[in-house]
Amino acid sequence: MTYKLIATALCGLLSTTLFAATMPAEQSKSSWYIDAQSSLDEKIENLKKRYKAKNVILFIGDGMGISTVSAARILQGQNRGESGEENTLSFGTFSSSALVKTYNTNAQTPDSAGTMTAMVSGVKTKMGVLGLSDETNRADCLSSINTEVPSILELAERKGLSTGVVTTARLTHATPAATYAHTPERNWENNSQLTPEALENGCQDIASQFLLFSDGDGIDVALGGGRREFMPKEMIDVEGKNGKRTDGRDLRQEWKDANPRGSYVETLAEFDAVDMRHTSKLFGLFNYSHMQYESDRKNDVAGEPSLTMMTQKAIEVLQKNRKGFVLVVESGRIDHAHHAGNAYNALTDTIELSNAVAVADEMTSDRDTLILVTADHSHVFTIAGYPKRGNPILGKVQGIEADGSGKTTDDLAADDMPYTTVGYTNGRGFMDLGDETDADAAYSEAIHTSGRVDLSAINTNAAGFHQEAVIPKSSETHAGEDVGLYAKGPGSLYVNGVMEQNVIFHVVNKAASLGGK
Repeated sequence: MTYKLIATALCGLLSTTLFAATMPAEQSKSSWYIDAQSSLDEKIENLKKRYKAKNVILFIGDGMGISTVSAARILQGQNRGESGEENTLSFGTFSSSALVKTYNTNAQTPDSAGTMTAMVSGVKTKMGVLGLSDETNRADCLSSINTEVPSILELAERKGLSTGVVTTARLTHATPAATYAHTPERNWENNSQLTPEALENGCQDIASQFLLFSDGDGIDVALGGGRREFMPKEMIDVEGKNGKRTDGRDLRQEWKDANPRGSYVETLAEFDAVDMRHTSKLFGLFNYSHMQYESDRKNDVAGEPSLTMMTQKAIEVLQKNRKGFVLVVESGRIDHAHHAGNAYNALTDTIELSNAVAVADEMTSDRDTLILVTADHSHVFTIAGYPKRGNPILGKVQGIEADGSGKTTDDLAADDMPYTTVGYTNGRGFMDLGDETDADAAYSEAIHTSGRVDLSAINTNAAGFHQEAVIPKSSETHAGEDVGLYAKGPGSLYVNGVMEQNVIFHVVNKAASLGGK
């Protein structure tokens, strides 16, 4: 099948080359024509490469749907002074891509627990369930007994590979937790959240399971937020906040006791000071709860590393194992910004994910490292109207005259008010557009009689602006359409067409020979 694919592609290249001889110069010499042909040539060269994956890096943009990728690449280009539309995020250049179906077994529009379980275990499951099969009922400990499904990190540990998980969310949050935990309730992040039934039947909270990760010698690199889940309520952290645990355990200290050659860090200064020559394990908890949005990192009390910085240091530690490694990296706060109806932070964190992917690509080789970039689900985030090329993606819609002359014109809605290019089907934007201190002081007097807000005097490009929404919800919701999957390196040939989400596990398993059936 693979050789047929290569032959077909080569025939296609030959045909295109032959046609070029009979095409007018305006076509064959066009920069668009030449760039497209070069892109195809690169893909064909990649089809010829057949290696085994020693390393696997799986990047998850939580909530990074197709519209988010499109808007983020435009914003990145515009931040550099370009029109934006022609820009490509780092993973947009990868040789293989596919669409991925994201539904849970009991939900048309999914959550992160069920979707991430599918990606790292090969088994689709219910909404809210982590690392367990569909036989489990949510929040029912008894039903979860003997339904565990091992993740790619567990399989990698059994094979002697190093493992890592990096996230800007809490390490115990659904997406990162699916790599090491098995629980019928994603919200059981610390012991105080366990129900009496869960305690009676022996279920462990997620933070405890991080310490109990036993298929090998434990996760080698774990970086993210969520100190509160690892601390007793009597203890105060560097931000002056109390922990959440009611069992008196300080899991941070327990980790340090179990890993005397490891480094535990909580601040940017400590992170930067890690002695990489003598560090075989690295554990970092950089925030009480979730880490900051990338645009807010400079405001953090104790300082936080960026997703790119964490990814780079994780790879530096994991590369010490000659057998290889499996690393999962999540940009978790894309999702949170979308839930808040705040496109600025969703797109800015997507750009930071792209930066992290670029660094990982530079640090590894296509000969032995499979890199996958995808999302667990999408959001009800839209790009609408008919804005002119180069119109600020976060701005109000300005179109072009009907004659195509390039002259711009304000594109007003039926209520004679401007509207933004990006928006949401539902969410808090129906009720408000953000804090006036972040958006624009004119906001407080901008309510129009139609129920919409007159955006004429409001800076919609501001970091604190919340885009408009059609349906009022206290929190914008996930969406159910397919998401993108982008791949390069050994095994990337398996990424094509429209795939079930759990097939991602099988791509990794096949490419790296992890031993899972």
